[in-house]
Amino acid sequence: LCIICARAGSKRLKNKNLKIIFGKPLIFHTINQAINSKIFDKIIFSTDSDKMRKIALKFGAQAWFKRPKKFSVDKAAKMPVIRHAIIEAEKKFNIKYDYICDLDVTSPLRKVSDIKNAYKKFISSKQDMLISGNKARKNPYFNMIQKSKSNIIKLVKKPKKYFVRTQDAPIVYELNASIYFWKREACFKQKGPFCKKTFFYEMPYDRSIDIDSITDFKMVELFGKNNE
Repeated sequence: LCIICARAGSKRLKNKNLKIIFGKPLIFHTINQAINSKIFDKIIFSTDSDKMRKIALKFGAQAWFKRPKKFSVDKAAKMPVIRHAIIEAEKKFNIKYDYICDLDVTSPLRKVSDIKNAYKKFISSKQDMLISGNKARKNPYFNMIQKSKSNIIKLVKKPKKYFVRTQDAPIVYELNASIYFWKREACFKQKGPFCKKTFFYEMPYDRSIDIDSITDFKMVELFGKNNE
């Protein structure tokens, strides 16, 4: 089961999920990637917006239910939204899914091959969850700091020895909000940002930008044209 989520409204970038990019609304690209991957039995769209639901249906996703208001507010967590969508899908199609996928609409630079390869790695890993990300551009052992109330700074991670070059520091990664896979049972048991048995799928930075601002949007446009 593939779940694609997009709610109405956005604080930082107004109506970002319907903004036109590469000639189509943002939500189109993730729906299209899911369809072209050809690995999903069903692709469903979870939203609180009637307008977005109609557009998702037009692009090939199934969207028959409306997301409850309590799952659509600014501070709503993502996992209850995913679980609600699973329950709705299993009720409608009278089936219990083995594997769940969430593809974030704000990460349109992923390739279809990323989805397929991530799925293959997830199945072969036999872990409870897979999450995607990329090598971090900043490093907590070298150039990421915390600041106290008195404006005193310290490194986020205190190393056993101080590094003079970032390439000498331990490699760290940042999550890119692009691809998530779960075993169904793990999806309902998860309490933190990921499960204890979580596999990591690495993507390059130029396919990992998550749109949260107008700057991100412009960068996606630029990288998309370069990768065309």
